Amino acid sequence: MLDAPGRRRLGVVVNGLLVAGTSSDAGKSVVTAGICRWLARQGVKVAPFKAQNMSLNSVVTADGSEIGRAQAMQAAAAGVEPEAAMNPVLVKPGAGGSSEIMVLGRPAGEAGVPDFRELRPVLADAVLRSLTDLRERFDVVICEGAGSPAEINLREHDIVNMGLARAADLPVIVVGDIDRGGVFAALHGTLALLSQQDQALVAGFLVNKFRGEPRLLEPATSMLARLTGRPVLGVLPWTAGIWLDAEDSVSLRAEHGAGEHGAGAPLPGRALRIAVVRLPHISNFTDADALAAEPAVVVRFTAAPAEVADADLVILPGTRATVADLAWLRERGLADAITARAAAGRAVLGICGGYQMLAREIADDVESRAGRVSGLGLLPATVRFAPGKVLRRCEGMALGERVTGYEIHHGMVAADGGEPFPGGCAAGAVRGTSWHGLLDSDGFRWAFLRQVAETAGRDFSPATQPFREIRERQLEILGDLIAHHTDTGALAGLIERGAPSGLPFVPPGGSG
Repeated sequence: MLDAPGRRRLGVVVNGLLVAGTSSDAGKSVVTAGICRWLARQGVKVAPFKAQNMSLNSVVTADGSEIGRAQAMQAAAAGVEPEAAMNPVLVKPGAGGSSEIMVLGRPAGEAGVPDFRELRPVLADAVLRSLTDLRERFDVVICEGAGSPAEINLREHDIVNMGLARAADLPVIVVGDIDRGGVFAALHGTLALLSQQDQALVAGFLVNKFRGEPRLLEPATSMLARLTGRPVLGVLPWTAGIWLDAEDSVSLRAEHGAGEHGAGAPLPGRALRIAVVRLPHISNFTDADALAAEPAVVVRFTAAPAEVADADLVILPGTRATVADLAWLRERGLADAITARAAAGRAVLGICGGYQMLAREIADDVESRAGRVSGLGLLPATVRFAPGKVLRRCEGMALGERVTGYEIHHGMVAADGGEPFPGGCAAGAVRGTSWHGLLDSDGFRWAFLRQVAETAGRDFSPATQPFREIRERQLEILGDLIAHHTDTGALAGLIERGAPSGLPFVPPGGSG
């Protein structure tokens, strides 16, 4: 078990809460963000925290640290700058069963599943030091769990769910996704698989994504409360278009866009069609979020050569396994479809790993250890993988507009020709960049999409609202969900006083 961190500031215990879930994608991230926004509205200085995050969607903080995008989104909800302490351990799965481990925003090496037991003391120390640090500097820390606390095979070495809650004496609420079905069994079963000591910290439940009148859930909510001794603290309604910074491809839908985020939808035939190649190890697919927010754009994630051939723009996104995913492109016929597009002068954009694939040659003795591999040869560039990792924010001018982004890569791309493009180069209708997030820059995105539309023979009408305002509206929606659909008095009581004593044990219970 973890040792309890120091939690005192001027003799006062700093408050906190852990949001756990019945499964991945149950809604932990958005509930955590919603609670952060609800508290921030009241003038509370609040920070998000996720001890260990397994995700290929990450962002670079102001000091050059890499953390999960979900924690950066939660920091925005809290109105604070994201920092490494908010996500001290980031696990980035790659090819061959190994993962890159980021500790406090910096690379700490590659590890397979058996290696985690040996790493645990180092990871646990980083987690507890980070939580202690945040509790010293913030009034409240809202922690997010990972997966489910009922993954009892992992309990002995847990540092993110009940292991963290026990160490920090955090009250726990469990979120269940009713849209999947079986939510009451999932909530009851999650509790019943925990040990008596763990159950003592679980203080209530939230039902997420309900399509209907909450009264229709009676008598189920009352029965769950009677069987467990813990209340259902809220029923959050299904809310269309909540898409903020998903952690992984579990929540990645095939298609979104054409004004689903609030603008009027155009006629389907007039929409600019963008295909994002759904690579096996896709990373930072959130780069397409700003495109999907455009009212005249439809974004589709696909692995079908016919859809790649048909789209107005194809994006090769980031990946944690450039060489392996390049081989997959060739096996699926996608490489041929992309090459044919380039020959026909039709738009292709490669981002980070996707940019690397567009180069003539890739020399990789670091990530895949495959040595020299031929790229697609669509851009005048070569790639060399280096042991050191580039983590930095970037800014510049392109297409007459200011553009910003951030870099996260081991692969170093050297362009020896072509036209300038922010963070990379261009040749004809093919463009490549090492910058994630550059499409978030409104003026640049609109100018770029006008070029794509002109090449495709389509009209393009940009959004009238900046992307940052669309994101802010989404965060306000999350805050409203908590404010209007939960027992906020009970939530505040848990945050201030912790789990109530004497909560009943629900058999059979587990170990831990």
